[in-house]
Amino acid sequence: MDALRSLRRRPEHNPNRTVTELTEPQSRAARRKQREARATRRARKRGEKPSGKKKSTLREWLDAMIFAIIFMVIVRTLLFDLFRIPTPSMEKNLLVGDYLFVSKLHYGTRTPMSLGIPFTQIHVRGLHLPWARFPGFSSVRRGDAVVFNWPGDQTDHIDRKMHYIKRVVGMPGDTLAVSDKVVHINGEPQPINARMQQHWYVYTSDPRVQLPMARLREVGITEMMPTANPSVVRVLATETSAQSLKEWTYVDRVIPAIARDDGSYQAHMYPAGQDYTPDNYGPVYIPGEGMTIPLTAENWPVLEPVIRKYEGRSTGASGETFLINGEPAMSYTFTQDYYFMMGDNRDNSEDSRFWGFVPFDHIVGKAILVYFSWDADGSPVLVGQIRFGRLLSTIR
Repeated sequence: MDALRSLRRRPEHNPNRTVTELTEPQSRAARRKQREARATRRARKRGEKPSGKKKSTLREWLDAMIFAIIFMVIVRTLLFDLFRIPTPSMEKNLLVGDYLFVSKLHYGTRTPMSLGIPFTQIHVRGLHLPWARFPGFSSVRRGDAVVFNWPGDQTDHIDRKMHYIKRVVGMPGDTLAVSDKVVHINGEPQPINARMQQHWYVYTSDPRVQLPMARLREVGITEMMPTANPSVVRVLATETSAQSLKEWTYVDRVIPAIARDDGSYQAHMYPAGQDYTPDNYGPVYIPGEGMTIPLTAENWPVLEPVIRKYEGRSTGASGETFLINGEPAMSYTFTQDYYFMMGDNRDNSEDSRFWGFVPFDHIVGKAILVYFSWDADGSPVLVGQIRFGRLLSTIR
């Protein structure tokens, strides 16, 4: 009987039962180790570093942000950069509130010149990094809209200077002059871009007649100023808009508003003391890399600041003798190209007429696209402030 009882208690053999089911129940710690081992094997198959602890959501967000910042710094430093138009100096081609896509690849990317926090003015002063410019796939051409570091900025590093955008008007080797607002290159008058603005005097047939602002806006004129003569007003307009006013019955004539040479511009033009005005300027010769230019009393005021500031030479003069690095010099050979920049809004632009040439080492890139445009004064409705017609428009 005892033997029969023992046989009844013995479990029946089940060929489908696994070995695990036949052993003692595993402890909780052993099961955890097995899960960790399986996770490690899966991570190794995926090429990942095994980790016993899963990243928190906060850690994953931080990792993603750090990657995005590093990626943005690399792209904006080496390939492309983003800028916003803060002033009307390029209207009506570029408007205040336009956001630009600027290619550094066109003229070649500059390596960093200073050590500091990117896209800020925080940097180690006095520490100048050795730098180079990678080859570009395009040279600077006349008419390009170019972003550059403003030469007039007194910051000690070129790449930390304020950014400006202007249009290339004068090239290395050109002789540039402005006569009654018309730019001449090597003696040839240059056509005015269809969207360039300047001031015009509008003469009316009767001093009691006032030009209606609503009608002026219809032809693209948004700025009108009175003058001392009640029959004359001054408007800011493109040439096409200004010429259209001649067809109005109460308009006698429309002529360019030429700045008077009354001495008020003497200290503000480049170079100072040459009786230049913004509308009657030069002629000046623009130096370029490898060009050897004889030094004369006429061109020394133009070339001396370039040799001193951008070529890194000490300069001086003793009578009719010009000194470079303490030695008398009859000529000088320049080491880089220089450009004469002007704004499209000619009478509302601080450009090379006021602070001189732009060296090639100051050039950042070529403006190629308006990716967004915002008119803060355009509408009380937020959506109405977006200039949808300018989104993703190319820059001419």
